[in-house]
Amino acid sequence: MNVNFEARNSKSETNQNDKNSNDQNKSSVSNFENSYFELVSDFDIRISDFTIYFNMIKNEAILALEDGKIYRGYSFGAEGEAYGEIVFNTSMMGYQEILTDPSYKGQMVCMTYPLIGNYGVNAEDVESRQPFVEGFIVKEVSRIHSNWRSTMDLGSYLQQNKVVGIEGIDTRSLTKHLREEGAKKGVISTTDLDEKSLVKKAKNSPGLVGRDLIKEVMCRDAYNWNQSGKFRVVAVDSGIKFNILRHLADRDCHVRVVPATAKKEEIMAFKPHGFFLSNGPGDPEALPYIVDTVKSLLDTLPIFGICLGHQILGQAFGGKTFKLKFGHHGGNQPVIDIHSRSVEITAQNHGFAVNVDSIPDKNVRLTHINLNDNTCEGMEHTKLPIFSVQYHPEAAPGPHDATHHFDRFVKMMEISTK
Repeated sequence: MNVNFEARNSKSETNQNDKNSNDQNKSSVSNFENSYFELVSDFDIRISDFTIYFNMIKNEAILALEDGKIYRGYSFGAEGEAYGEIVFNTSMMGYQEILTDPSYKGQMVCMTYPLIGNYGVNAEDVESRQPFVEGFIVKEVSRIHSNWRSTMDLGSYLQQNKVVGIEGIDTRSLTKHLREEGAKKGVISTTDLDEKSLVKKAKNSPGLVGRDLIKEVMCRDAYNWNQSGKFRVVAVDSGIKFNILRHLADRDCHVRVVPATAKKEEIMAFKPHGFFLSNGPGDPEALPYIVDTVKSLLDTLPIFGICLGHQILGQAFGGKTFKLKFGHHGGNQPVIDIHSRSVEITAQNHGFAVNVDSIPDKNVRLTHINLNDNTCEGMEHTKLPIFSVQYHPEAAPGPHDATHHFDRFVKMMEISTK
């Protein structure tokens, strides 16, 4: 009996201990929950206070289009006014590469992705010596930047480089408007908030057609990108991106960069194995001096052209270029090789295209077309070691489907030197 009693008593004590333990656990959980929700509530209040404070100090900005369309938002980056042709870019990342792409000289870029700036900026991802975009348009700029390479937030970077930005507008509405009506001249202002005045300024701004902008972005003097390599390549700088030069150097090329105004004698003085024509801004038909130089080199050595370089080659072959409705800008443009039937997802940034049918030389043939609008994306000469693409195979930050074009260029140089 004593044993049974002691057993029952022990079990009763155990149950009581378990109950006390559970009560203590519930109390601890309750205390934790209370502390957690107090912390979260306090954090929400702080965030709310920050948001209210930030909205109070934001300066108003206006984006006005030449056709009278008005978008009101808030300023970030530099204060002042900026003019340019407005285009939209569909890339989800790579805003620093976009800002520093010299091909955007004369243009203001609207990013279709809604949040821009969350990974900040750094010194490694620039594609040229400075930002060349005239103005930057986003739905929301991130005030918090988080990346192990980040050295500065986007707003401060734009301010440091005197680039006017506007945020808080309906970028979906603007993109749809540009798609339906075509690229428009526009103005961003933080100083003049009179809508009629701004529309007039937009109408009177120069736009892109007929403008030679490469003299504003090219190097002033020739220089060596690297010091050695198996193949000597002269790269014409019409607004060249650094990643093009990196790709050439990585393929054992000694790269000599010359300004777009360089003549045949200066180019051939380097005794090159190949000649490269770079990307660049503005209207390709406003550049007869480059076209004439390229004409004089057509039968001398292998030639590879990208973007504006592709358009220059088209003119050197006797063809014409034309302006696209709203251009191709972004990192997700599908292009098909019409001979292999392979498709590449490409990075693009151009507002003009080559009319291949206008080229009288029947040895020049179409090689690539854009699957969105069937425009020319590549061509080659069937008798000479010359080819070009409208898109950017060097794309930084990507995609990298088309980097094989650099390998083709090197192969051409290998064959020509045998």
